[in-house]
Amino acid sequence: MFFRKPVPSALRSVGLLFSAGLICTAAHAAEDSITNHQGDIAPLCGTKPMIVGVADGYGGNTWRKTGLAEVKDELSRCKNLTRVLYSNANGDPQKANSDINSMVAQGVNVLIMVPDFGAVQLPAMRAAMKAGVSVIPYSAQIAGVPGRDYVVNVVGDTKQVGVLWADWLGTALKKGNVVFMGGSAGAAGSQNFMDGLRGGLKKYPDLKLLNEQFVVTNWNPVDAQKATVGLIAHYSKIDAIVTDYGETALAAVKAFEQAHLPVPAIATIASDNQLNCHYLAAKKSGTPFPYYTLDGTTTYVRFAVRQGVAAYQGTADKESPAVLPYPYADSAKGLDPQCDPAAPPDADLSSALPPQKLKAVFEH
Repeated sequence: MFFRKPVPSALRSVGLLFSAGLICTAAHAAEDSITNHQGDIAPLCGTKPMIVGVADGYGGNTWRKTGLAEVKDELSRCKNLTRVLYSNANGDPQKANSDINSMVAQGVNVLIMVPDFGAVQLPAMRAAMKAGVSVIPYSAQIAGVPGRDYVVNVVGDTKQVGVLWADWLGTALKKGNVVFMGGSAGAAGSQNFMDGLRGGLKKYPDLKLLNEQFVVTNWNPVDAQKATVGLIAHYSKIDAIVTDYGETALAAVKAFEQAHLPVPAIATIASDNQLNCHYLAAKKSGTPFPYYTLDGTTTYVRFAVRQGVAAYQGTADKESPAVLPYPYADSAKGLDPQCDPAAPPDADLSSALPPQKLKAVFEH
């Protein structure tokens, strides 16, 4: 789940979920993912004037604000952009659908959205498509028919992320007991992450996944910390914890620290400023823990923008709609994450925004 607070169920299913906000398509090898494989929007911009809409189900948090800024930054390369419209449903699915209808009425040509409320948004999306709007849901999987309900669904490759975690554990840890902590009960994204991890671990017989079902945390730090306390009581030895959300990872770290136990290896996705600052502080104090995180989730929206613009303009975007984050921190390779004490705790410093534009996001 690539996601930030507040975290609705659909958005959580990504996993949420890069050094300058770089990501690679699934077609690229994992070892190349540190390289910027973001496409160039300029050849896709076409000539038709266009209005782009961004419809948020849950807006206002730092992750969403950063994503909106990424949209505007990406579109700044298209001279034929007329304006960008934005709506925030504030957690109300009825308003979310109403916002989509309003965007259509205002003449948007491209609509970018996180499908926070899942299938209930499909009728409004389908109506927008019928009206000639190029609808691109991103960052969360949604049911529906490409070409009818939306152009394409831009999502993180959750199973491949699980494989990347397994490969890191196989290199950094080599052997031991592993636990996977997911989100809400039955969350498809968490299950996909776990399936990828389980499959990836088959290459490493000395690494044992202890739990058959993912540990439910509801992507809530309080629930995650309680769940970790239960894991500590249940299992005599935990060598690694894998999570599909950075805040879950931080809660697990704190639970081990409060129990005065060594923190196990931590592998996660969609970290944030608070987690990364905590890791660097632990390292500085002489109590480091093995740490690996895949990031750049705010930049998923740039893939969505390029797909939407290309669809409306009749140009061709050959990028894969399945995207992979890249390692933002890797203790095994000496790769430290960024930490900015002046930035919000939930800030994503792996954004592709230029530093000044990212700073401006935090100031609003």
